[in-house]
Amino acid sequence: MLFKPVVWEKLLNGNSAIQNMRNLKGVNVKGKRVLVRVDFNVPLKNSKITDDSRIRASLPTIDYLRKHGAKVILMSHLGRPDGKVVEDLRMHPVAERLSKLLKFPVHCAADCIGAEVEDQVKGLHDGDVLLLENLRFYLEEEANNRMFAQKLAGFSDFYVNDAFGTCHRAHASVAAITEFLPSAAGFLLEKEVKMLSSLLKSPKHPFVAVMGGVKVSDKIGVIENLLKKVDAILIGGAMMFTFYKALGWEIGKSKFEADKVKLAKELLKKGKKKILLSIDVVVSDGKVLSANKLLKKSVGLDIGPETQQIYAEIISEAKTVFWNGPMGMFENKKFAKGTYAIVNAMAKCEGITVVGGGDSVAAVEQLKLGSKFSHVSTGGGASLEFLEGKVLPGIAALDKNEKMFR
Repeated sequence: MLFKPVVWEKLLNGNSAIQNMRNLKGVNVKGKRVLVRVDFNVPLKNSKITDDSRIRASLPTIDYLRKHGAKVILMSHLGRPDGKVVEDLRMHPVAERLSKLLKFPVHCAADCIGAEVEDQVKGLHDGDVLLLENLRFYLEEEANNRMFAQKLAGFSDFYVNDAFGTCHRAHASVAAITEFLPSAAGFLLEKEVKMLSSLLKSPKHPFVAVMGGVKVSDKIGVIENLLKKVDAILIGGAMMFTFYKALGWEIGKSKFEADKVKLAKELLKKGKKKILLSIDVVVSDGKVLSANKLLKKSVGLDIGPETQQIYAEIISEAKTVFWNGPMGMFENKKFAKGTYAIVNAMAKCEGITVVGGGDSVAAVEQLKLGSKFSHVSTGGGASLEFLEGKVLPGIAALDKNEKMFR
């Protein structure tokens, strides 16, 4: 019998719609072929993995399935091969790293569909792990093609989505596949949804959001939704210059979005005293200038030391903090102090601290402070869309699947 008495988790998503996702612990996986969508889209340099945090985040689900006698079949995308086989984007380096982390050999398939893969699956024993080849070698993956999804599902008994970072995409391995197999959320996905839901449903106050990165346009929906819930939004990164422009300030040659200035002005009006902007800026020559006194030749690349201190003090008093986006061009050490100040302040904060994926996570990893945070999200775009209040296709698919395979 595949299902034990089913355990249900009712999870509140960003738009207040109740989602029912089958809990993995309510499924009898012994001897079953379990197909797991993971997010192993890791950064590579010269075919070497430079950050394995996404692989490590999937270990609890993989370990659980192995220990409970499942034949584990993993699938993921890697990079942007655009439907072509790109040798540098094969999954072999990932399989090697996963083998070391699991201390167990992980076999790598030559493809993700087809007779050869089916034969490899037939040869699996309970507890074995097989990693399929890059899903995006097929255009059908991003097209959410049902026939492709059916082929992926064809050699499995059960599907698990543990790839929160891809849940905002309606792709075949995330959405369409749930039409063909009974499905459940993996432990990582479940944790992500619970943690982000708590920010929207019942955050402890003071609740502070820290927003950085390049584009205001990427954060519009999140800022608008969070304004109703937070006590303060701290703005940094290149996006602050669009806000400065909205105030009529000189920004020199700093990056900004000309077509979003009007919107930034509206957000400042809506935000009233909740939106805080950096009061000093580190420019390209390393000098620190007041934010309202930038020169025509200035290129702002980080929040200044005075702002770093102010933001750190606000974070230290917060009971809940959510952060997405670096405070400056942190990949250059000369302009990383603002971003690192946020990391250090959140690491010391005694409240709930959540980092929302992307470059923010990279900064946390660089300082090796991930263990000091309540939650380090694996999904940048997914976490933003969730907090914006959107229904993510991957989560909606699991909700629908629960009704289909009761």
